[in-house]
Amino acid sequence: MKLDIQGLTAADAPTLVLASGLGGVAGFWQPQLAALALRYRVVTYDQRGTGRSAATLPEDYSLARMAAELAEALAQHHITRYSVAGHALGGLIGLQLALDHPDRVERVVVINGWLTLNPHTARCFKVREDLLLQSGTEAFVRAQPLFLYPAEWLAQHQARAEAEERHHQQHFQGAENLLRRLHALKAADFRACAARITQPVLAICSQDDLLVPWSCSAQLAAALPQGQLLTIPWGGHAMSVTDSDNFNTLLLRWLTETAQSACLAAG
Repeated sequence: MKLDIQGLTAADAPTLVLASGLGGVAGFWQPQLAALALRYRVVTYDQRGTGRSAATLPEDYSLARMAAELAEALAQHHITRYSVAGHALGGLIGLQLALDHPDRVERVVVINGWLTLNPHTARCFKVREDLLLQSGTEAFVRAQPLFLYPAEWLAQHQARAEAEERHHQQHFQGAENLLRRLHALKAADFRACAARITQPVLAICSQDDLLVPWSCSAQLAAALPQGQLLTIPWGGHAMSVTDSDNFNTLLLRWLTETAQSACLAAG
């Protein structure tokens, strides 16, 4: 996988890896880059089977495989210590990395994620699968903004939504890859291993998320030894896009506070 690395260049600069959700592409994080690059070496990437990382995924593709691919790519760039901020699937990749490489992962931010799949989210995924399999890529892509954005925001950004729709249709990852990645996502379950994730973890969520109930983040934070919950009232599933200024402020504040706490503990 090709990594995009920007921001601070010093060898000892703190590294922040941004992992996207089911869409998988680095471009999701565009609203965050300018703010984060002032303080971090920021790493983004197209996940295997998406964007510039074209590949046919194996039938047994898993979250553990996704995390291993990212860890390997980072190691190839001599990046062996980092924090991870991930949206939904990307946040779960961060949790898996924290389990599999506790010596490398400093902190994890999970945006609208979960401890285990919620029945409501499973229903939403089933609707999206049915759209893809029965109506095709065009219908799947057209419906996607309904799950990502609040209705009022979407109504005010129709031109943007239409441009995104055209782009996603042209660069669609393929039904087979998407379904295999979705299967891996639905199978992820951290209930039995959450106690072993000892790094600070921020579960941040929006209360109006149509896809993932905000209570899922509360459940995740409660299950983690150093879990923290932060809720915002508005923003939808993609609140890092719809409310980016507020989101960036909250993210940077938490990263700064937890870094300072770690320094005090070490001292």
